[in-house]
Parts: sequence; structure tokens; C-alpha cells
Amino acid sequence: MKKKLLVVAGILFLLLVIAVVLAGVFLDRIVKAGVETVAPTITQTTVTLEGVSLSLLSGSVSLKGLVVGNPKGYTDAPAIRLGKAAVSVQPSSILGDKVIVHSIEVRAPEISFEGNPLGENNLQKILDNVNAQAAAAASTTNTAAAKGAGKKLQVDKFLITGAKVHALIHTPLLNQEVSLTLPEIQLTNLGSGPQGITPAELAQKILTQVTTTTFKSLGDSISGLGKGLLNEVKKNPADAVKKITKGLDGLFKK
Repeated sequence: MKKKLLVVAGILFLLLVIAVVLAGVFLDRIVKAGVETVAPTITQTTVTLEGVSLSLLSGSVSLKGLVVGNPKGYTDAPAIRLGKAAVSVQPSSILGDKVIVHSIEVRAPEISFEGNPLGENNLQKILDNVNAQAAAAASTTNTAAAKGAGKKLQVDKFLITGAKVHALIHTPLLNQEVSLTLPEIQLTNLGSGPQGITPAELAQKILTQVTTTTFKSLGDSISGLGKGLLNEVKKNPADAVKKITKGLDGLFKK
């Protein structure tokens, strides 16, 4: 009798393991399809995800190759490219009304800035799209798209480190390509209240912080370039005048 019980228990355990593995495989595909379906409705740009690795038992999710395209009117190059992102989720909350995300960590993303930091640019356009979708998701749940974007979330900690920004700075005095590293970006207690937040609202808060930090860093870079130009004027006025003339000429041609 004991042997039979052990055999039955062994078979049940094996079936349980198989079920968990299969669920993990199919959930990986579901998460990937969900990101590539819902995210574009939020950003109004293309969004692709290379792969997802999900563990039901530990509640860990790894995202690889997330790419956010540029809005219409800009180049075909990606606006944001994430190599890898690690997400820690409370497993018991996945099927509930509110998904509890303990942490999201994004390391060394690549951000491409196009346009004027003080005027129209690709990041501000994406943020405008996200703001519009967040407002729409908050005011209606009638359409299927709105329902998909209305899933409630709670994110205890969001962290971006080592973000790289590549930009072509246009000023009245010079045009120069700039590459810089953003300071660490950290947000906490997002959606900690009973109502939580929607994916659109989460994207809104994150992208607002990323955009603000990028603009500030670019502004500091422009200020540094201006100081460098003034020093060059003092040292070699003739060469400085040539650079200023060339910069103005390039600006007026745009």
C-alpha cells in the first residue's frame, strides 16, 4: 500500500512539475504578446520585445531586447532600447485585480534624442502620447484597448542605472553630437494605494522622469559647451568666429 501511495505521489509530483513548466512556457509567450499589443497603444509607436523569461515559483521575470520606436516625423531608429530588465512580482497577485511588482530594474538602456530640448522632440512626443492614453484609460473602460491598458499595478521600486543618451545638439553657436550618461533614476511606491495604477499611468510616471532627467542633462551639456566656446573665443578669436558662423549657417538651413 505504501509503495502504491509513493508511486501515486511521485506521478502527481511529476505532473505538477510538467504543469508548472508548461505554464511558464506559455506565460512567457503571453507576456511577450501582451507587451507588444498593449505598449504600442500607450506610446503610439512600435514596441517590440525580443524575449521573456518567467519563473512562476519565484515571481521573477526577465525581459530582453525591449525596443520603443520613434513617433511619426522622426527617424526609423529606436527612441529607447533596453538590453535587459529584471522584474520581481508577487506570484499570488498575478491573477488578481492588482498585480504587486516588488521591483523593476533596468540597466544601461540606450536613449536616442532627436529635436530641440526646448521645443519639439521625439521624447516629448512619446510622452504626449502616453499622457493622452493615461487620461483616456482613466476616463473610459468601454473599448477592448482601454480594458487591456486598465490592469491595476503596484510597483514598490523602479530603478534605471547607467542610461546612455545620444543626441545632436543644435544651438545658435554650434552643432555638436553629444553622448552622456544619465544619473540614476529611482521611483518608489507607485500605485501603493488601494486603486493602484494602470500600465499607461506607470509608463507616464516613468517616461516623465526619464524625459525630465534627459532634458536637464542635455541642458547642462549645452551650458558646458557654451562655456567652452567662450574660453575658445578668449584664446583664439578668429577660429571661434568661424565656428560661430558655421553654426549659424547650419541652424538657418534647418
